[in-house]
Amino acid sequence: MRTDPFRNFDRLFEMSGGSGASTAAMDAYRVGDVVTVEFDLPGVDPGSIEVEVERGELRLSAERKRSLPEGARYLVQERRDTKVTRRVMLGETLDVDHVDAEFDDGVLTLRIPLRESAKPRQVEVRHGAEAKAIDVEAS
Repeated sequence: MRTDPFRNFDRLFEMSGGSGASTAAMDAYRVGDVVTVEFDLPGVDPGSIEVEVERGELRLSAERKRSLPEGARYLVQERRDTKVTRRVMLGETLDVDHVDAEFDDGVLTLRIPLRESAKPRQVEVRHGAEAKAIDVEAS
């Protein structure tokens, strides 16, 4: 497993609120002919979620904005407004024209079917009377 020496710096920068953006945590798994990708997006406005697929790359963006009641002021403010982003390479085996997306309880779930050409196929094996004889001459 390779270690990214800048990963801890990126996390520290995000935690400090310096970038104003964060990366959505993700799980991906396959069941049958469908790949499911789940992103954690707690506190995100569902209307701000954008998912785009172009040239095999999935791009996710969403915004988390906090609001106070009128006349209120923060005594402590640790949760920041932020833009959440994530890019994922999907590869050529997925049918990106038929992505199904659902957002529920702070989790965005994408279901992406395999392309027909990527699905396992049964190969017919001929036998018995269908087999051809090959003449071989001994040298």
